[in-house]
Amino acid sequence: MSAIRLLVLGAVRQHGRAHGYQVRNDLEYWGAHEWSNAKPGSIYHALKQMAKQGLLRAHDIAPSTVGGPPRTEYELTAAGETEYFALLRAALSQYDQKIDMLSAGIGFVVDLPRAEAVALLKERVRALREWRGTVTGYYTPEGGTAQLGHIGEIMHMWVHAADSGAAWTQGLIERIEGGAYVFAGEGEPFVGVLAEGQENPYATTDAEEAGDGAGDGGAATEAR
Repeated sequence: MSAIRLLVLGAVRQHGRAHGYQVRNDLEYWGAHEWSNAKPGSIYHALKQMAKQGLLRAHDIAPSTVGGPPRTEYELTAAGETEYFALLRAALSQYDQKIDMLSAGIGFVVDLPRAEAVALLKERVRALREWRGTVTGYYTPEGGTAQLGHIGEIMHMWVHAADSGAAWTQGLIERIEGGAYVFAGEGEPFVGVLAEGQENPYATTDAEEAGDGAGDGGAATEAR
């Protein structure tokens, strides 16, 4: 499952309609380029691919003031909305998600009703505990790693990951149940996107942009 799809769909959805540079700017503002594959080339590629797949609707608008082809803006289609929520629910509920997918899910958790977010996270805790049970069926943590030699360290790591993951998720559940954050249908949501023209303190440099966009078939040009 690809975190870049969830990140791009979620970023476009927050704007309602956004061009590639806005999406890239938001993801860099969130630090997603550090903890996921949300690099410029991947972002523009995902936008174009999901437009071809019918998840996004592309609109060509006036050319940029510096010349070049018309800027393209994107918005979610009905299919894109369905895909977005399917990815979000999977990111929050499945125990074996990679950290970038889980991080993306947490970033958009408030797009769900509070009760549903809690239910999905409880499912993650249940699945983590079930997975722990399958590991301890072959390995008893109290017995140490000697019974399996150094291979036991692998299972020891899995048990630790299950325990820490369940504990962190349970803490998040308690905070949400305690009234933290504004969820769908509860009022004005947290604004986590940059306004048009607002400076992004986490933006990559021009040199990094040139390097990242070089293999994207003109993606960097389209962004401007």
